[in-house]
Amino acid sequence: MANKHDFVCINCPMSCSLELTEENGEILEVTGNDCKIGKRYAEEEFKDPRRVVTTTVSVRSGSLPMLPVRSAEAIPKRLITDAVKSLEGIVVDAPVKLDQVVLEDVAGTGVNIIASRDLASASIQPNT
Repeated sequence: MANKHDFVCINCPMSCSLELTEENGEILEVTGNDCKIGKRYAEEEFKDPRRVVTTTVSVRSGSLPMLPVRSAEAIPKRLITDAVKSLEGIVVDAPVKLDQVVLEDVAGTGVNIIASRDLASASIQPNT
C-alpha cells in the first residue's frame, strides 16, 4: 500500500507544498514542486533529513561572553541532540576568527562546528 508524506520546500520563497508517495520505503512520485530543487528536497527529507546546527558556546576573555557557532555542513537530523550535547562545557579562548573550528567531527558526522563570527579579546575593542 502506498503512503503519502507532505513537505513544504524551504529552498526558496515559493515554499511549494510537496507530496511524496512511497511504498515500502521506495519513492514512487513527488508532486507539487515547481522546480527540480523541490523534488530533490522532498526525496532527501524523506530518506535522510539534514539540518545545519546553530547554537552558542562560552568564550573566555572575550569581548562578549558567548560565541555563535554552527555546523560547517548539514548533519543528519537524528544526530542534532547528540551534536548539541557534545558542545556543553566547550569554552573557547578569545580572540576567535570567523569559521575557526571549535569542535571537530561533531557526533561522529565528520562535520566540524565552526565560529559564526569574529570575536575580539576583552582587552581589544572592535572598531565602531
